[in-house]
Amino acid sequence: MTIAVGFSNTPEGSAAVGAAISEAVLRGTDVSLFDPAENGTAQHPEVLAALRAEAEASGIDLELCSLGRDDDLGDALIDASYQAGAQMVVIGLRRRSPVGKLLLGSLSQRVLLEAGCPVHAVKVRVGPRG
Repeated sequence: MTIAVGFSNTPEGSAAVGAAISEAVLRGTDVSLFDPAENGTAQHPEVLAALRAEAEASGIDLELCSLGRDDDLGDALIDASYQAGAQMVVIGLRRRSPVGKLLLGSLSQRVLLEAGCPVHAVKVRVGPRG
């Protein structure tokens, strides 16, 4: 049994990984963290090491799944959602303008609609509009 989460070194990415670790603790399972590699190497090894330490401190096994430069994170998360034992996919959401929603494809929307298991969408706490 596993929980899949995509990594990005953003507030949304950090919120998603934190939520994935919390869910894994509640469910007694491990986490598969998908890292889009840049030139074949992890983007932020120091951040990944800290996340691995956080998972280990919580008693969770965090498996790092590096993606190739041409691999798509959305496809990797959707594929993981159909694997035997996939319990959940965790994604981070960000606020987008109406024009941004119209012009840009949304990885989050694709994962929400195509995943083969439940998807936990996490957003970063923001202040009131105004």
